[in-house]
Amino acid sequence: MRTPAAMIVGLVLCPCGLLLTLTGTLAPNWRQVSLVPDQPIDLILEQGIWDMCRERQSSHDRHCGQADELGYFEQVPVRVAQGMMPTSLVLTLLGLVVAALGVRCWQKEPRHLLAGVAGLVLLLSGLLSLVPASWYTQELWALPAPFGSTLVVGYSLVLSYLGSCLEILGGLALALSFHHCCKERRAPKLSPSPVLEAGPSVGTGQPACLAPRAALAPAPPSHALLLGHLRAGWKQDQGPGLNLCKLLKSLPCSSSHNCAKAVLG
Repeated sequence: MRTPAAMIVGLVLCPCGLLLTLTGTLAPNWRQVSLVPDQPIDLILEQGIWDMCRERQSSHDRHCGQADELGYFEQVPVRVAQGMMPTSLVLTLLGLVVAALGVRCWQKEPRHLLAGVAGLVLLLSGLLSLVPASWYTQELWALPAPFGSTLVVGYSLVLSYLGSCLEILGGLALALSFHHCCKERRAPKLSPSPVLEAGPSVGTGQPACLAPRAALAPAPPSHALLLGHLRAGWKQDQGPGLNLCKLLKSLPCSSSHNCAKAVLG
């Protein structure tokens, strides 16, 4: 069986989202501060959720581990991002492992239920990384910064956004596997054919499929009943010859011979 397209989309988007989210979490560039008063004009301060760096654009001198003099790391959006971004990465890794076991590209049949559960886990991980990125963006200009400086969104924040969206889309694609589970449960189960049932046949004690054909055939009518019908037709002038032919055909050879003798005699 071919791997469903939704599973392939989920397995492609989620690892890409993991790489982007990981880069956005570790890189110290969620916000860029430029044109700082009383500082060189080409100085840029790069602020992330774990570290702060100073870089001179003219000489490309970069120094990280700067002191937090304004209490930037003590702000609630930064604290929330420090807690939720690593949690999102762990959930993404867990979801990818479960998705690999559910999709099982090396097997004929995928496990739709397991793939759907992986999709829900990946969807949750994408939401966990999207919430701090959105909150940080909303509070970008309210976070502590040198007075009179220019604030710009950093590339780490953009990568976190993109990674979160890819994880959400991939999780939704894998969650579509629940639809196949519902189809399998709603599919009607075919009942076994009555001819193949192994119940005992009447009179023989053998299974119906193994009983001789003669045992399954209906018993021929009795001689007395045949003679009664024949004489009734004979009295009503309904063509005894036609009735005689029909009745003799329903009897075995010996019985029909005796019946003919009884009627004609």
